[in-house]
Amino acid sequence: MTALLVVITASCSKKQEAASLEKTPVVRNVPTETVKTAPVTDFYEAVGTVRSKTTTTLSSKVVGSVISMRVREGDRVRAGQLLAEIDSRDARIQTDKAQAGLREAQTSADEIEKNIRAAESAKAAAEASRNLAAATFKRYQALLERESVSQQEFDEVQARYKVAEAEVERADRMLQSMQAGRNQVTARIDQARADVAGAQVYAGYSRITAPINGVVTAKQADVGTLAAPGAPLLTIEDGNSFRLEAAVEESRIRDVRLNQPVTVLIDALSGEELSGRVVEIVPSADPSSRSYTVRIELPSRSLLRSGLFGRARFTAGERKTMTIPQKAIVQRGQLTGVYVIDSSGIARLRLITLGKATGDRIEVLSGLSDGDRVVTDAGSGVSDGSKVQ
Repeated sequence: MTALLVVITASCSKKQEAASLEKTPVVRNVPTETVKTAPVTDFYEAVGTVRSKTTTTLSSKVVGSVISMRVREGDRVRAGQLLAEIDSRDARIQTDKAQAGLREAQTSADEIEKNIRAAESAKAAAEASRNLAAATFKRYQALLERESVSQQEFDEVQARYKVAEAEVERADRMLQSMQAGRNQVTARIDQARADVAGAQVYAGYSRITAPINGVVTAKQADVGTLAAPGAPLLTIEDGNSFRLEAAVEESRIRDVRLNQPVTVLIDALSGEELSGRVVEIVPSADPSSRSYTVRIELPSRSLLRSGLFGRARFTAGERKTMTIPQKAIVQRGQLTGVYVIDSSGIARLRLITLGKATGDRIEVLSGLSDGDRVVTDAGSGVSDGSKVQ
């Protein structure tokens, strides 16, 4: 009787199990993967902020009110483009004064040239008179030797000769004095021209122009604002060249070197991996955070902007670990799991602990063993207890 009861019970159990299997949902064409431990490249991740390679803050060199502001935030500008104008009366006064000094010096130059020409004519006349007096003196000297003229007549001719020579010397000194005055006036003209140029440069400071091609990222002044030396008016950034300034812990700085290739992830670019390169390592650490600033050059992207959050991945050797596709992960509230297919082909949700993500794969720290077969796409219709075929 007891044996019969056992047989009946076993038979009922098999029937219930068969009925349960018939009710189990079957999912076909499910992508799966057999996991195993394999060597992967280890990396160190440092967070940072995207900065423009070139940032220029413009300020005025003169004091005055802003009378024109021709740009606003977001505008693209070209090098040399006029951005703002400042009302600087001092600059205009200095320019007018310098130009008046130049005109005065040029007038003096014209006058001294006239005097020099007159002095040259006077010297030429004096030399002609001297030459005539010298010839007369020689003739009378010969006549005196033959006693053809009196001593008094000879003395008169000799006196006229000496006067003529004195006139030449006086005319020569006058000409030299005029020429020296011309040199002084020429120097005054050069100084006046330099003053005009300096005043024009100073007046040019009232026109604020773009030093580079870029984008206006900040406008600190508007029409009516009093501009002063050192007070910022506009900030312009190069909108084509960007760097990631990452903070690297002091214990990891030994793994960073110049020109090292670095993988950079910008969240605003939907996790796209960018190929960066280390171009600068600030040699001193920040004493508050105990970290070094490492600047990484980024490739050109239209959506890159200053201030974006980014992560830099520095290669730090190789290690063995187990990875699965990120699409295989199943979230249940605060729990993370993956569907593992048992020997009967039934999918079972197994909780796992995740590590670092690399591309479309993520590291599994615990919960799986070598040889486990997992569903690689959690969205393929599989649920806990499904039959996978």
